[in-house]
Amino acid sequence: MGAISGYAQISQPYVAESLAQPTLDVPWREYQLQEFLLKRFPPLPTLTTPALWSAEEERVRKHVLDDIAYHGWPREWVDAAPKFEEVGIIETSHGYRIHKLRFEVVPGFHSTALLYESAKISGRVPAILNLPGHEPEGIEVEYEQKRCINFAKRGIVALDLEFIGYGELANAENAHDFGSQLNLVGSNVLGIFYLSMRRGLDYLSGLPEVDTTRIGVTGLSGGGWQTVMLSALDPRVAVEVEVAGIGSRESNLTHPVDTDETEADAPDLMQGEDYPELLALRAPRPTLEIHNGTDSCCFRAPLVKPYLYDQVKPFFQLYGASDELAWSENLYPGSHNYQLDNRQQAYRFFSAHFNLPVLDGEIYSDDEIRTPQELAIGVPADNLTFVTLARKLARQIHHEPAPADSAARQEWAKAEREKLESVVRYAPVSTIRALRVDNSRNFDFRTLSYRFDFSNELSANGILFREEAAPENAPATIVLNDKGYKASGDMVVPHVDRGEQVLALDLFFNGDQLPNRGAWELLTDSSGARPLGLEAAQLVAVANWFRSTTGRPVQVETDGIRNQVISLTAAAIAPEDFSAVVNRNAMKSLAYLIDTPVPFRTAPELFCLDLYRYFDIDTLAALAAPGKIVTFSSPR
Repeated sequence: MGAISGYAQISQPYVAESLAQPTLDVPWREYQLQEFLLKRFPPLPTLTTPALWSAEEERVRKHVLDDIAYHGWPREWVDAAPKFEEVGIIETSHGYRIHKLRFEVVPGFHSTALLYESAKISGRVPAILNLPGHEPEGIEVEYEQKRCINFAKRGIVALDLEFIGYGELANAENAHDFGSQLNLVGSNVLGIFYLSMRRGLDYLSGLPEVDTTRIGVTGLSGGGWQTVMLSALDPRVAVEVEVAGIGSRESNLTHPVDTDETEADAPDLMQGEDYPELLALRAPRPTLEIHNGTDSCCFRAPLVKPYLYDQVKPFFQLYGASDELAWSENLYPGSHNYQLDNRQQAYRFFSAHFNLPVLDGEIYSDDEIRTPQELAIGVPADNLTFVTLARKLARQIHHEPAPADSAARQEWAKAEREKLESVVRYAPVSTIRALRVDNSRNFDFRTLSYRFDFSNELSANGILFREEAAPENAPATIVLNDKGYKASGDMVVPHVDRGEQVLALDLFFNGDQLPNRGAWELLTDSSGARPLGLEAAQLVAVANWFRSTTGRPVQVETDGIRNQVISLTAAAIAPEDFSAVVNRNAMKSLAYLIDTPVPFRTAPELFCLDLYRYFDIDTLAALAAPGKIVTFSSPR
């Protein structure tokens, strides 16, 4: 049975035409994921007493730091004292000086900072850690300079800390998408960002002129995110002023690009707590949230206030400190900014809570702004990046081969399979509905389009091809293409022409099912689920459905590294469900992701926390036995 010579060339355009049919609307897919994630993000805890909430604050801080931020990071790095070196001083004629500083975040990875201080300091004075966001100029950007100059002129020590990936750390391999390389080798990406900002706080706290009871933190955007993270998790921060840096479960799920960075949606960060909970950890310490009314970037004031300020206010009221949580909505200019109005709000708030004369205006300093060349500090030529740090950590990884002895191999496979299920957070699902949503008849084959609804309320799309003359129990193959099933014509045609049944499938995060690739995977990862585990579970469920309808063993064929790993993970966890896995344009090792390097958004589910730390391609293939694993060529 099957096509005569030349049919492949004839059937190709007809198969492509069938694959090009519209799939489900994107809004429906987004709604599914929103509902799935909302159930995973817990509500704010019930208010009790100040004593109980204070105890809960300590528990949450310890959990977020020890179990999430520091996951996989060498303890000696975490516990290391700050290592700052001064590389120059700029003396000014305006009553302050600027110290140029370089410091070590972790061994081999250095960052930069500027310390602004009054030329005349008497006794111990307040200090503020300034954390810039996604500014190409980094700590040299105009509004950072103006704010730090104003603090220094008013007797407040101001430390401005570079944000990794910007300013003098703007190496291409420090782009935030490459932070996920660290997840892959087992070190949570949140850790390096948190260690960087904590080093700055450690340094400020150790300065002899600093009053450690009057330390503040502030920043815009990514700096606002850093501000909330550090201020929530480190009790040394007495006063916080965050500007457009965080949202809530509700705003982030309706605007996923608001929090579209690997560190802001770090693995498991939102599994037990969300940003409102982190904000509530500030109670009763003075906290000002500034958001912009028409922000063109993220976290617009009217969209986040009900979930941040309004929901967190009662936690401050527990302590009789309702006035310590303040809110300001910026309308002029109202865009994404830390310009004059927002700076003046910060000056007033810090001065009031540092017991200083109220700082109501801004001291003019436009003619004191310095060029990047004047403020340049420099980092070592061989300074590590996210990518080279991941490679350094990867060199410490060793994967034990599968034992040769049969009994020992069975025990090994059982233990490794359990570990894999834990790493990818595998939760089996069943296909509760295989809805027929369309059909066609073309050339010598028929198609049926399906929406597969799973027991976790997510879904997948597929198109089943079968020759007119092929029986219902013809050999069964599932094809998966990293570019989506619409690009899988070359994979489908040979199977159809051989008289087989072939299901071209797009799992939930594949194909054109969701916009903003990466944003949804990050939110899912942060909830404690793993996109890789969800997709592997879907593939197992569809394979079981396919086998039940055809009565035949199911083979999987993939094109590309994403579906290569998804299929191998599924086959490693449920080897009895797959007769064979054929991977084309595949990689030989997960090290390829680091060595190339591959950006996160190119293959988001592959940067699963701890995946390469414990597994590699050959490990997954060994776990898939007795199914046959065939690998062709290298990634394109």
